[in-house]
Amino acid sequence: MIDINDLHKSFDRLEVLSGLNLTVGKGETFTVLGKSGTGKSVMLKCVVGLLVPDSGEVIVDSIKVDANNRTTLTPIRQKIGFLFQSGALYDSMSVRENLAFNLTRHRRITLEDANIKAEHYLTLVGLEGAIDKMPSELSGGMKKRAALARALVIEPQILLYDEPTTGLDPITSSEISELIKKIHQKFDITAIVVTHDILCAGIVSDRAGVLQEGILKYVGTLNDLAKVEDQAVAGFFRSPS
Repeated sequence: MIDINDLHKSFDRLEVLSGLNLTVGKGETFTVLGKSGTGKSVMLKCVVGLLVPDSGEVIVDSIKVDANNRTTLTPIRQKIGFLFQSGALYDSMSVRENLAFNLTRHRRITLEDANIKAEHYLTLVGLEGAIDKMPSELSGGMKKRAALARALVIEPQILLYDEPTTGLDPITSSEISELIKKIHQKFDITAIVVTHDILCAGIVSDRAGVLQEGILKYVGTLNDLAKVEDQAVAGFFRSPS
């Protein structure tokens, strides 16, 4: 469903991605572990066409991602939901309006039908009671649920997650991770999750890899990665002192 081949991306003299390769099968959740600043978010933005790689290619559902070709990029983006690290809800809109706006902007759908879909997906993520609240009235966990519902409302085949549990306490982080897993199983969604949260990775991952020096290393299951002797990788699995 997603093929990333020899992807390179630099900013001025800083090389962030230096030949990254990744294949994600249909219905698979692949987690990219890595410290801040290693290029995880850059990779996601290349997948969705928000950044243009210096070289290499990204293929989504057999179509090459070309940020300069709207004819091919638009149908690719219609397949993809993106969960930003901040949630990126519109502060001036209610939760319901955030979802409805996402639909009316990306799909030819009436406002009435958009509201019906918004209610359905907010119920799915356990947020029906907050449907008419403003983002400022939501807790951190509720904002993540609302952002997930907004990504789901366009009924994507692929979901991209940028640090989905950042800023959450361990219990809420676990709840959001379990919700992500449930959603993926229900809708057979293909996903890439970038995170440094090993607890989240343990819940949602089918496979994982570690982004180091601009490439993915040690690709396998979480159990495989836990056996790697590289100290940078082992650090993800150490219990905090």
